[in-house]
Amino acid sequence: MKAMILAAGRGERMRPLTDRTPKPLLRIGGQTLIEHHVHALVRAGINELVINHAHLGEQLVAALGEGGAYGATIHWSPEPEGALETGGGIFNALSLLNDEPFVVVNADIWTDFDCADLPAQPDGLAHLVLVDNPAHHPQGDFVLDGTQVSRDGPVQLTFSGIGVYRHELFTGCSAGAFPLAPLLRTAMDAGQVSGQHYAGRWFDIGTPERLEAINDIVINMQ
Repeated sequence: MKAMILAAGRGERMRPLTDRTPKPLLRIGGQTLIEHHVHALVRAGINELVINHAHLGEQLVAALGEGGAYGATIHWSPEPEGALETGGGIFNALSLLNDEPFVVVNADIWTDFDCADLPAQPDGLAHLVLVDNPAHHPQGDFVLDGTQVSRDGPVQLTFSGIGVYRHELFTGCSAGAFPLAPLLRTAMDAGQVSGQHYAGRWFDIGTPERLEAINDIVINMQ
C-alpha cells in the first residue's frame, strides 16, 4: 500500500510564518509536521510515499530527499505555483501510485491516529477517518452511520484529512485544479464511502495561534 501526503498548500492563514517556510516544515513538539507524518506512515508499514509540493517546495525536497533517512521511498509530485487543490493534486500524482487503493494524509494536521487501522481494501470508492468537531469547525462535515458516510444527517463529524481512495474515484476527471469534496459527495450519494470515527488526538494546524497552542499540548504530552 502506498500513501500520499498533501503538502502543496500555500498556508495563507499561517502567514507570515509561511512567507519563507512551507507549512509542512513548521514544527510541532520539535519535529516538522511532514516528518511526523512520514514517521507515522513508516511505523504503520507504509514506506512508499508520494508528496506533492508547490509553494517553496524545494525546501521540502531538500529536507526529506528520497526518504532513505526515514526508512521510506519518497516520490515527489511538483505542481505549478498556486497548486492544484486537493482533488487536482491527487489526480496529478495518480501515475506515481499503483493500481491499489492508497492512503492520503493532509500535511497540515497533527494526530496520533495509527494508519495501520485503515482498510487496505475499502468497501467502496473511499474510506474516511472522521473526528469530533473542533471548536473552530463546530458544524462538522459529514455523517457517520455505522460504517457508512453520508453528507446529511443530525450528527455531523469533521473530516480528519486522512482517507483511503480507489483510483476509480477520479474516473472522468481532467488535469487541472479541482477540489476533492464534490467527488466524495457524489460517491456518498451512491453509497460508496465508508468511514470510521477516531476519538484520539487530532489537531488542525490552521493559524499561528493554533500552532502555538497545539505545540504546548504536544510538548506536555511527551
